[in-house]
Amino acid sequence: MNTAFMADTTINRQDHGFTMKKTQSYQLKISLDGIRPPIWRRFEVPADITLHQLHQIIQTVMGWLDGHLHEFEINGKIYSDPDLNDCESDLDENGYTLSEILVPSLKKFKYNYDFGDYWQHTIAVEESSSDKNVPVPRVLKGRRCCPPEDCGGVYGYSELLEIIADPSHKRHREIIDWLGPEFHPDEFLIDDVNADLAGMNLSES
Repeated sequence: MNTAFMADTTINRQDHGFTMKKTQSYQLKISLDGIRPPIWRRFEVPADITLHQLHQIIQTVMGWLDGHLHEFEINGKIYSDPDLNDCESDLDENGYTLSEILVPSLKKFKYNYDFGDYWQHTIAVEESSSDKNVPVPRVLKGRRCCPPEDCGGVYGYSELLEIIADPSHKRHREIIDWLGPEFHPDEFLIDDVNADLAGMNLSES
């Protein structure tokens, strides 16, 4: 694993409308805990983004709608957005970059979303690189669709999958109508997600 840092070299990429950087980056794998078959994404991000910006990227790569509170659990510390979560013991996620947080000894950390449904994610730090000249952030690979918001967490989603797989279930039509025609649990549209990432304007808070 190469952990050396390089100065940013910015290259204009006119054909995609976004900026390509030759800079330090991380390859991460995020997996949704408690779900089988697994739902996961492997993606690359710049090292100089804040945890808040990582949150924005995670929402896009997973397919969440950013309608609930979130937090990071890293080395026994909690990082969150102080404008949304008023827990005084939490650290401000806007004040820490990945390059500061992801020390070589850190292999995994947690991202929690929606404290009602309580979706827990494990993020594995797979590698770092300073010699790539590619558009980041970008998704490299992934499996399966993100669960719909407000479906009741891991157990609610498991029940939902059973209902939509059983046309004879009394709630089958109700759930199908609620999900809409675009929900396909085994599908992950990587090109669509990367197009969304390319058009992102990452905010600092």
